[in-house]
Amino acid sequence: MTTPGLEPRQRLATLMECHGMMLAARGPVSPLPFAEFRGALRGDLAGLVPPGVNPLDLAGMLVVDDDGQVTEDAFDLDLEQRMLLDTVRKLDRAAGVVTDRQLREEIDQETAYMLLRRQGDQGVYVAGRSDLIRHPAGPVDDLCELRLPPLIVDFYQDIPFGSVFRGWWFPCPVCAWPMRLTVRKKAGGSVGAARCWHGAHADMGASYLFRLPVDASPPELLPEPSPPRPGPREAVLYPDLTGVPQAVPAAGHKALVRGIWRYTTVPGIPELALHDRLAERGLTVELWPALDAYDLLVEAGPKRGRKEQLKVDVKDYTSATTLAELIHAQEGDRGGAGWLVVPDHRAGQVPLLSGVCAKYGMQVATASEFGELVCEKSGVSWA
Repeated sequence: MTTPGLEPRQRLATLMECHGMMLAARGPVSPLPFAEFRGALRGDLAGLVPPGVNPLDLAGMLVVDDDGQVTEDAFDLDLEQRMLLDTVRKLDRAAGVVTDRQLREEIDQETAYMLLRRQGDQGVYVAGRSDLIRHPAGPVDDLCELRLPPLIVDFYQDIPFGSVFRGWWFPCPVCAWPMRLTVRKKAGGSVGAARCWHGAHADMGASYLFRLPVDASPPELLPEPSPPRPGPREAVLYPDLTGVPQAVPAAGHKALVRGIWRYTTVPGIPELALHDRLAERGLTVELWPALDAYDLLVEAGPKRGRKEQLKVDVKDYTSATTLAELIHAQEGDRGGAGWLVVPDHRAGQVPLLSGVCAKYGMQVATASEFGELVCEKSGVSWA
């Protein structure tokens, strides 16, 4: 429905496959004609849930927005649910259906991590994964210089079509991936809009407007009103949004495929930020120990006293319910982490996750809460 260049028969084949899976899930007592299914895909996703079934996180969620693009929340929920189903299948608790598109995206993600781990060198793994987080897009010549196995470089592809306007794209000031570009009709004309594909980054201030150039010159972004600055504790990890992104030619540039950007780059930003800020304050912090058993190993305690080692797993899920189910399916953290840390913008998830994690001896905090706690234990100032 949203991908350009597909023939009608290709669109129909995909929609019929999805319709069949939906009918199998709903059962014979909840029929859903194909025409109603197609119409429902542009409305509230909860409308596809059979009567009597709690829609949970689906209520109010749209699959396709007014610009004809897949929404960020729907994209996230798709991948998050597949991660959960994959874990459940591995535990032999249930079976599931995987389409070829889903399989391809899962293979991409697993292949990237496998290629980084294959050499068995912790330094190579940390350097490669850090590059995927710090450099999700850029000039082809620069990307070829990254410390990545050759096959991972293949996951850098042309700038996504939804991020290009007349041959130009803009990097998000938070994650550096190409922002989404649209043209909106307004009274008396049209105006361009640039927003990060990740809603949380757009809400932080990665959201701009631009006038449509009358010639081939690049557009110039104008910041939309910024949200209030966070408090002193949260400001430590807050990105610098003072600069306005400049237009970059799409020719000669590439970007990570969306799945790897969303589930390596995006959650990796708070991982690296927390690592860097704690290291700057004199704490000993290790990234992805034992080739990614968990995300951070932090030594907390007074300078001359006994240190406590804290194992941390950082999770950035749109759906707290799905993450809670994943934790329950794994009976805690599969790598043995004792702390689950979520980005500050996911603070609302902490109460639900705390209840689930407590069953498995895990504690939950936002990134800034955890940083402040560790610094307090170590006798240094966080803010």
